[in-house]
Amino acid sequence: MTEPSHLAAIRESYDTVAADYTRLVKEPAELDPVSRAMLAAFAELAAPLGPVADLGCGPGKVTAHLAALGVPVCGVDVSPRTIELARTAYPELRFTVGSMTALDIADGELGGILAYYATHHTPPQWLPTVFAEFHRTLAPGGRLMLAGHVGNGEHLRPTRAYGDHPVSYESHLLPPDRIAELLHRAGLVVTTRVVQEPEGGAKRQSGTFLAFKPE
Repeated sequence: MTEPSHLAAIRESYDTVAADYTRLVKEPAELDPVSRAMLAAFAELAAPLGPVADLGCGPGKVTAHLAALGVPVCGVDVSPRTIELARTAYPELRFTVGSMTALDIADGELGGILAYYATHHTPPQWLPTVFAEFHRTLAPGGRLMLAGHVGNGEHLRPTRAYGDHPVSYESHLLPPDRIAELLHRAGLVVTTRVVQEPEGGAKRQSGTFLAFKPE
Protein backbone atom coordinates (compact mmCIF):
# COMPACT_ATOMS: atom_id res chain seq x y z
CA MET A 1 0.00 0.00 0.00
CA THR A 2 1.37 3.40 -1.00
CA GLU A 3 1.77 5.73 1.97
CA PRO A 4 -0.63 8.70 1.98
CA SER A 5 1.21 11.92 1.10
CA HIS A 6 0.10 13.77 4.23
CA LEU A 7 2.00 11.32 6.45
CA ALA A 8 5.38 12.48 5.12
CA ALA A 9 4.56 16.08 6.06
CA ILE A 10 3.45 15.05 9.55
CA ARG A 11 6.52 12.87 10.08
CA GLU A 12 9.00 15.48 8.87
CA SER A 13 7.32 18.29 10.79
CA TYR A 14 7.19 16.47 14.13
CA ASP A 15 10.72 15.12 13.71
CA THR A 16 11.77 18.77 13.29
CA VAL A 17 9.87 20.18 16.27
CA ALA A 18 10.18 17.12 18.53
CA ALA A 19 12.43 18.56 21.22
CA ASP A 20 10.56 21.85 21.56
CA TYR A 21 7.18 20.15 21.25
CA THR A 22 8.13 17.86 24.13
CA ARG A 23 9.20 20.86 26.18
CA LEU A 24 6.12 22.98 25.39
CA VAL A 25 3.25 20.50 25.43
CA LYS A 26 1.42 20.32 28.74
CA GLU A 27 1.87 17.54 31.22
CA PRO A 28 -1.43 15.67 31.77
CA ALA A 29 -1.55 16.98 35.35
CA GLU A 30 -1.60 20.52 33.91
CA LEU A 31 -4.64 19.91 31.72
CA ASP A 32 -7.99 21.47 32.57
CA PRO A 33 -10.27 19.52 34.93
CA VAL A 34 -12.64 18.35 32.18
CA SER A 35 -9.80 16.93 30.06
CA ARG A 36 -8.32 15.16 33.08
CA ALA A 37 -11.73 13.76 33.97
CA MET A 38 -12.28 12.41 30.45
CA LEU A 39 -8.90 10.67 30.48
CA ALA A 40 -9.71 9.17 33.87
CA ALA A 41 -13.10 7.96 32.60
CA PHE A 42 -11.48 6.37 29.56
CA ALA A 43 -8.87 4.68 31.75
CA GLU A 44 -11.58 3.21 33.99
CA LEU A 45 -13.56 1.94 30.99
CA ALA A 46 -10.64 0.52 29.00
CA ALA A 47 -8.24 -0.85 31.61
CA PRO A 48 -10.17 -4.10 32.29
CA LEU A 49 -10.58 -4.92 28.59
CA GLY A 50 -7.00 -5.65 27.50
CA PRO A 51 -4.16 -3.77 25.87
CA VAL A 52 -4.67 -0.11 24.94
CA ALA A 53 -2.88 1.74 22.15
CA ASP A 54 -2.18 5.47 22.43
CA LEU A 55 -2.16 6.38 18.73
CA GLY A 56 -0.31 9.56 17.85
CA CYS A 57 1.35 9.37 21.25
CA GLY A 58 4.08 11.93 20.53
CA PRO A 59 6.65 12.05 23.35
CA GLY A 60 4.56 9.72 25.51
CA LYS A 61 3.33 12.01 28.26
CA VAL A 62 -0.30 10.91 28.03
CA THR A 63 0.77 7.29 27.50
CA ALA A 64 2.64 7.41 30.79
CA HIS A 65 -0.34 9.10 32.46
CA LEU A 66 -2.61 6.23 31.41
CA ALA A 67 -0.06 3.70 32.64
CA ALA A 68 -0.04 5.44 36.02
CA LEU A 69 -3.83 5.02 36.08
CA GLY A 70 -3.41 1.27 35.70
CA VAL A 71 -3.95 0.98 31.94
CA PRO A 72 -1.87 -1.63 30.04
CA VAL A 73 -0.84 0.83 27.35
CA CYS A 74 1.66 1.22 24.52
CA GLY A 75 2.33 4.22 22.27
CA VAL A 76 2.42 4.53 18.48
CA ASP A 77 3.48 7.58 16.48
CA VAL A 78 4.48 8.33 12.89
CA SER A 79 7.47 10.45 13.99
CA PRO A 80 10.60 8.39 14.76
CA ARG A 81 12.16 11.30 16.65
CA THR A 82 9.26 11.68 19.07
CA ILE A 83 9.28 7.92 19.62
CA GLU A 84 12.98 8.14 20.52
CA LEU A 85 12.18 10.83 23.07
CA ALA A 86 9.29 8.79 24.49
CA ARG A 87 11.47 5.71 24.87
CA THR A 88 14.13 7.76 26.66
CA ALA A 89 11.65 9.39 29.03
CA TYR A 90 9.62 6.24 29.76
CA PRO A 91 11.86 3.18 29.21
CA GLU A 92 9.41 0.94 31.06
CA LEU A 93 6.74 1.45 28.36
CA ARG A 94 6.60 0.19 24.78
CA PHE A 95 6.63 2.71 21.93
CA THR A 96 6.65 1.93 18.21
CA VAL A 97 6.72 3.90 14.97
CA GLY A 98 3.53 3.47 12.97
CA SER A 99 0.63 5.11 11.19
CA MET A 100 -3.06 5.17 12.04
CA THR A 101 -3.86 4.54 8.37
CA ALA A 102 -2.31 1.05 8.49
CA LEU A 103 -1.73 -0.21 12.02
CA ASP A 104 0.59 -3.14 12.64
CA ILE A 105 -1.94 -4.55 15.09
CA ALA A 106 -4.02 -7.70 14.70
CA ASP A 107 -7.78 -7.68 14.25
CA GLY A 108 -9.57 -7.37 17.59
CA GLU A 109 -6.34 -7.15 19.59
CA LEU A 110 -7.07 -3.98 21.55
CA GLY A 111 -9.27 -3.33 24.53
CA GLY A 112 -8.96 0.40 23.94
CA ILE A 113 -7.63 3.12 21.65
CA LEU A 114 -6.73 6.66 22.63
CA ALA A 115 -6.33 9.21 19.84
CA TYR A 116 -5.48 12.38 21.77
CA TYR A 117 -5.06 15.45 19.56
CA ALA A 118 -3.81 13.05 16.92
CA THR A 119 -6.31 13.06 14.03
CA HIS A 120 -6.68 16.75 13.12
CA HIS A 121 -3.70 16.58 10.74
CA THR A 122 -5.49 13.84 8.78
CA PRO A 123 -7.28 15.09 5.65
CA PRO A 124 -11.04 14.44 5.99
CA GLN A 125 -11.06 12.02 3.06
CA TRP A 126 -8.64 9.78 5.01
CA LEU A 127 -10.62 9.73 8.26
CA PRO A 128 -12.84 6.81 7.15
CA THR A 129 -9.67 4.76 6.65
CA VAL A 130 -8.34 5.75 10.08
CA PHE A 131 -11.65 5.05 11.83
CA ALA A 132 -11.95 1.72 10.01
CA GLU A 133 -8.54 0.81 11.46
CA PHE A 134 -9.83 1.75 14.92
CA HIS A 135 -12.81 -0.56 14.40
CA ARG A 136 -10.68 -3.39 12.98
CA THR A 137 -8.15 -3.45 15.81
CA LEU A 138 -10.61 -3.03 18.69
CA ALA A 139 -12.02 -6.15 20.29
CA PRO A 140 -15.81 -6.35 20.55
CA GLY A 141 -16.75 -4.09 23.43
CA GLY A 142 -13.44 -2.23 23.13
CA ARG A 143 -13.39 1.47 23.95
CA LEU A 144 -12.22 4.50 21.98
CA MET A 145 -11.43 8.00 23.20
CA LEU A 146 -10.84 10.58 20.49
CA ALA A 147 -10.02 14.15 21.46
CA GLY A 148 -8.81 17.09 19.42
CA HIS A 149 -9.41 20.47 17.85
CA VAL A 150 -12.80 20.99 16.22
CA GLY A 151 -14.32 23.84 14.24
CA ASN A 152 -16.45 24.66 11.23
CA GLY A 153 -14.36 23.00 8.57
CA GLU A 154 -11.36 25.33 8.76
CA HIS A 155 -8.28 24.16 6.86
CA LEU A 156 -5.11 25.57 8.43
CA ARG A 157 -1.68 25.62 6.81
CA PRO A 158 0.87 26.82 9.38
CA THR A 159 4.43 27.35 8.25
CA ARG A 160 6.17 27.50 11.65
CA ALA A 161 5.40 26.02 15.07
CA TYR A 162 6.84 24.95 18.44
CA GLY A 163 9.99 26.98 18.82
CA ASP A 164 9.47 28.68 15.44
CA HIS A 165 10.58 25.62 13.49
CA PRO A 166 9.36 25.15 9.91
CA VAL A 167 6.45 22.73 9.49
CA SER A 168 4.52 21.48 6.48
CA TYR A 169 1.60 19.61 8.08
CA GLU A 170 -1.95 20.90 7.77
CA SER A 171 -4.85 20.91 10.24
CA HIS A 172 -8.51 20.18 9.50
CA LEU A 173 -10.99 21.41 12.10
CA LEU A 174 -14.18 19.46 11.48
CA PRO A 175 -17.52 20.06 13.20
CA PRO A 176 -18.19 17.66 16.09
CA ASP A 177 -21.30 16.34 14.33
CA ARG A 178 -19.19 15.36 11.32
CA ILE A 179 -16.68 13.49 13.47
CA ALA A 180 -19.48 11.64 15.27
CA GLU A 181 -21.05 10.74 11.93
CA LEU A 182 -17.77 9.31 10.59
CA LEU A 183 -17.28 7.26 13.75
CA HIS A 184 -20.82 5.91 13.37
CA ARG A 185 -20.19 5.00 9.73
CA ALA A 186 -17.09 3.09 10.84
CA GLY A 187 -19.27 0.95 13.11
CA LEU A 188 -18.44 2.65 16.41
CA VAL A 189 -21.10 3.74 18.90
CA VAL A 190 -20.54 7.20 20.38
CA THR A 191 -21.68 7.35 24.00
CA THR A 192 -20.27 10.69 25.14
CA ARG A 193 -19.47 13.93 23.36
CA VAL A 194 -17.96 16.97 25.11
CA VAL A 195 -17.21 20.25 23.33
CA GLN A 196 -15.13 22.81 25.21
CA GLU A 197 -14.92 26.48 24.31
CA PRO A 198 -11.49 28.16 24.23
CA GLU A 199 -10.24 29.38 27.60
CA GLY A 200 -6.99 29.85 29.43
CA GLY A 201 -5.08 30.94 26.36
CA ALA A 202 -6.53 28.31 24.01
CA LYS A 203 -7.48 29.54 20.55
CA ARG A 204 -9.86 26.83 19.33
CA GLN A 205 -12.72 24.63 20.42
CA SER A 206 -11.86 21.10 21.41
CA GLY A 207 -14.02 18.02 21.24
CA THR A 208 -13.79 14.71 23.09
CA PHE A 209 -15.67 11.56 22.06
CA LEU A 210 -16.04 8.29 23.91
CA ALA A 211 -17.19 5.34 21.80
CA PHE A 212 -17.16 1.56 21.73
CA LYS A 213 -17.19 -1.28 19.22
CA PRO A 214 -20.44 -3.27 19.54
CA GLU A 215 -20.18 -6.91 20.55
